[in-house]
Amino acid sequence: MEPMRRTALIRGILLFTNYFLIIAALYQLKPASRSIFIEQVGSEHLPYVWIATAISLALIISLYNRLVARFSRMHVVIGTVAILISLLGLFRLLLNAPTQVTAFAFYIFVDILSVILVEQFWSLTNSINSEQDGHRWYALIGTGGLLGGVLGGMGAHALITYAAMNTLDLLLVAATILLLLMALTLLMQRCGLYHEQSTAAHERHVDSGFWRTIIGNRYLTLIAALLLLSQIIEPLVEFQFMHAVEAAYGDREARTAYLGSFFSLLSGVAIAINLILTPLIHRWLGAIAGLAMQPLSVAVSTMFFIANPTLLTAATLKIADRGLSYSINRASKELLYIPIDAVLIFQAKAWIDMFGYRVFKILGSVMILLLTQWLWFTVSVPATGWLSLIICITWMAVLVGVKREYRKVSRHSLNNTDR
Repeated sequence: MEPMRRTALIRGILLFTNYFLIIAALYQLKPASRSIFIEQVGSEHLPYVWIATAISLALIISLYNRLVARFSRMHVVIGTVAILISLLGLFRLLLNAPTQVTAFAFYIFVDILSVILVEQFWSLTNSINSEQDGHRWYALIGTGGLLGGVLGGMGAHALITYAAMNTLDLLLVAATILLLLMALTLLMQRCGLYHEQSTAAHERHVDSGFWRTIIGNRYLTLIAALLLLSQIIEPLVEFQFMHAVEAAYGDREARTAYLGSFFSLLSGVAIAINLILTPLIHRWLGAIAGLAMQPLSVAVSTMFFIANPTLLTAATLKIADRGLSYSINRASKELLYIPIDAVLIFQAKAWIDMFGYRVFKILGSVMILLLTQWLWFTVSVPATGWLSLIICITWMAVLVGVKREYRKVSRHSLNNTDR
């Protein structure tokens, strides 16, 4: 094997391992943070913590971007992981006598940890790989994250069920995994595997006024609406699922163990869909059919949940939403960008990821609070499923418009290519 190919192979395997460790650590913390929050605060207050998380992320990501602009990506990565490990130790001490405030803060911390670690991993990965390397290795690297979710969730369940550990011990397990992550990152740097590619693509910046371009382009507007509708329904489904978990499990350790096994199952379903269903649907039916799978599955699962609001139907609904979002929906939506100019792709995705997702998650959380707490009338948690159905119907209607525009844009792109 040629030295350059051998280096690329080693780097791909180590990045696979790196991403695996990030998600494995996260899936120790997600069951713990959700379980502690339910115990101390209650599932009915989840929308408040989601709004607080979105606002906190906006502030922290702004600071993070300044640090990246001033210091090397490697120093930012190592410093970030060191800070997160220290904060995990602090939360382990504070949660010995948990309060509503510490439970609320820990939930926000875990969600911010998730966004920052994943964002900086892909940022650094993009900076050390060429476009050709990306096409060759990113599928393998992404699978490392899904596998980390499977084994991380299984590990959390096993440690509590069979190793006599408790929910708070998972914080120390996650901190240990992050120490391994730091050691692996330093090893890759010492071996020269984190040499950054100096390409123009890595130096692009987002035009803060690009939203005007999106609104002025019917195709981009429909894509943004499609993706943001999937984001607005996520807190609704999460609210319904966590309420069912709270009703089914009164004991914190049993609840944490269940959530660990559930998150493992969720990642396993996403892997299976990615490997089996996604290629078949893309080959025979196309990207639009792939995008239709999630709203159709969520709509059907929601009807079952409304008719019989149990933990089983709520878990099925959660898998229909996130399992498909992490797999076929993610793969299909990338195909929508292919006929668009490369600069427009970069700017559209950045605008949606950095701004739109946070705004629409807040909107979804506000809708839940309006229906369940703020209005002069309230609806039950299962009844919020009717709002989910309305969103799914709107989602499908937007998808019909996307299909028409996709054909037009694809024909236009093909004609330009043939000239």
